[in-house]
Amino acid sequence: MLNTLIVGASGYAGVELATYLNRHPHMNITALAVSAQSPDAGKLLSDLHPQLKGMIDLPLQPLTDVAAWADKVDVVFLATAHEVSHDLAPQFLQAGCVVFDLSGAFRVNDDDFYTRYYGFSHQHQAWRDEAVYGLAEWNHDKLKDARLVAVPGCYPTAAQLALRPLLEAGLLDAAQWPVINATSGVSGAGRKASVTTSFCEVSLQPYGIFNHRHHPEIVAHLGTPVIFTPHLGNFPRGILETITCRLKAGVSQQDVAAAFHHAYDDKPLVRLYDKGVPALKAVVGLPFCDIGFAVQDEHLIIVAAEDNLLKGASSQAVQCLNIRFGFPETLSLI
Repeated sequence: MLNTLIVGASGYAGVELATYLNRHPHMNITALAVSAQSPDAGKLLSDLHPQLKGMIDLPLQPLTDVAAWADKVDVVFLATAHEVSHDLAPQFLQAGCVVFDLSGAFRVNDDDFYTRYYGFSHQHQAWRDEAVYGLAEWNHDKLKDARLVAVPGCYPTAAQLALRPLLEAGLLDAAQWPVINATSGVSGAGRKASVTTSFCEVSLQPYGIFNHRHHPEIVAHLGTPVIFTPHLGNFPRGILETITCRLKAGVSQQDVAAAFHHAYDDKPLVRLYDKGVPALKAVVGLPFCDIGFAVQDEHLIIVAAEDNLLKGASSQAVQCLNIRFGFPETLSLI
């Protein structure tokens, strides 16, 4: 039995983590923590999220001293702000914990990335060098020995799962950059109240055009330039990405299907559509990424759907945990 600590447990991704880990037969939730300044400190998780009453009636403890917890736990999940994870992860790692970080603090090994897109100067090059990017379907072997797992962003997860099989198979015309139009529900902005993400204020609109922090993350890990435009939708959760590409001359629909099946037929949390394309309702509340596509002449449109809080965050973190410790990959997830 592995003892675990979830930091940032009161947020949307944090409560999903707690739910998965609570039913995981090899995990014991030792404590749930929030920052010392959090208004949720001292409250029960089940008071904030009543669906957990009688299931996870644990208090949200203020994290004031990392050392006080580090020797009590084997595994730490950080569902925290990027700069908070940047500071906390090395302390838990130095104490011998395995850390799964849901923030962007260790996703890209580039100093300029953090100063430009996250607004702070990264101070932990050695841990950034060691971090394993937790795109579970593609980094399975590296995850087995990881001490620090940087769980991918929600938009980058769907984008990479959709595009990487085709890039690996050499099917795309590199002269035309893939164009990714992605729409997320408002839960992607977190639980903290804000007028701009208030459900009654949100109207479908693009944002972060050419400067969203997930754009360089996608490019860095795919190894190819893309156009990425995120949109905020007036629905609670889920991500739908419509990706337009150009195929190399002579590439057929059968070639595209074969590339996807070769990549994912043995991957239980990616579901492929041989006919039609996915809709959000197929994935909300579930740990899957669903992928479908259509081909006309040399034009390819891929549609990828996922729950941004699950495959885009917490369920992928637990999937990485299962791979890291040799458990069945879908344990507690489905």
